[in-house]
Amino acid sequence: MGGRKVESIKQNPLVKKVGFNRIVLCIVLLLMYGLFCALTGGDFFGMRRILSALNYAYFLGFLSLAVTFVIATGGIDFSIGPVMFCCALMAGFCFTMYGMPMPAALLISLVIGLAFGIFNGYLVAYWNVPSFITSMASMNIAKGLASVFTKTQSVSWPQSSQEGGWFRNLVTIEDIPVGLIILIVIAVVCAILLNQTKMGRYILSLGSNKEAVRLSGVNVKKWEMSAYVVCGLLVGIAAIFFVGAYSTVQPGYGDQYNNEAIAGCVMGGTSMAGGLASISGTIIGVFIISLLQEGIMALGLDKNLQLIITGIIVIVAVFADVVARRRKN
Repeated sequence: MGGRKVESIKQNPLVKKVGFNRIVLCIVLLLMYGLFCALTGGDFFGMRRILSALNYAYFLGFLSLAVTFVIATGGIDFSIGPVMFCCALMAGFCFTMYGMPMPAALLISLVIGLAFGIFNGYLVAYWNVPSFITSMASMNIAKGLASVFTKTQSVSWPQSSQEGGWFRNLVTIEDIPVGLIILIVIAVVCAILLNQTKMGRYILSLGSNKEAVRLSGVNVKKWEMSAYVVCGLLVGIAAIFFVGAYSTVQPGYGDQYNNEAIAGCVMGGTSMAGGLASISGTIIGVFIISLLQEGIMALGLDKNLQLIITGIIVIVAVFADVVARRRKN
């Protein structure tokens, strides 16, 4: 009875247009916000908490958008977190130690991210190296490269009042969340790219049936590599927003953000099997992860609890995807 009722709701024209999964995620997001407000005695109503959660959502959002393109092809990328740190460390070191102008440092971050995307995409698409192996190798290369380049030193990016600190205006200007606007604009561009262009259609087709696409005469190598190139560029952007919010970066870190980015992506409706992706769902999933992180901090709970919950979210989301595919088949 309950199952039939849910199916009837899903068939509602408005629900079908908006997306049942997205509606459920928005409800979960609102319920979580209300719960944390109640548990913290209204502390969550303050702008400080909202801005803090958004700061976390910016870089995580770009990471999740990045990995969405890769997962859509049926691949995976576990190097996004360490590559983001590598971009932030090397670009920051060029600014602080070599005196490069801030625009050049920000450009270096984008170039490094793009280089890793090209490297990963070439190995996966043209050398047929499994994406899991490629990304694990890139993860180690990124960590080692950043540590060698910075001589294992942490890097602190300038504050807004210091020389070159103007880049922080990309994140926040006097409590105005500029980063949210930029994230949404880039998310819209990604949605158009994935759903309205030839590249996006081929990326999704690769995830559905790569062999069938190849037999139809399509250059699958080029389009598969393009997903990793987009991923690398977005990781470079994520690095800029990370240092815009948190300033100091240390070598050897970044792994912890891989699972969170993938969780936001999969929770939002992107299938781990490939062929199905939702940019808007990914963004909502990121907001849920970010709100969860801020809520755990506000309640004074062990931060490792977030790792446990994130792991459970990934398992539940993948299980739901498997069940949905079985029903469809």
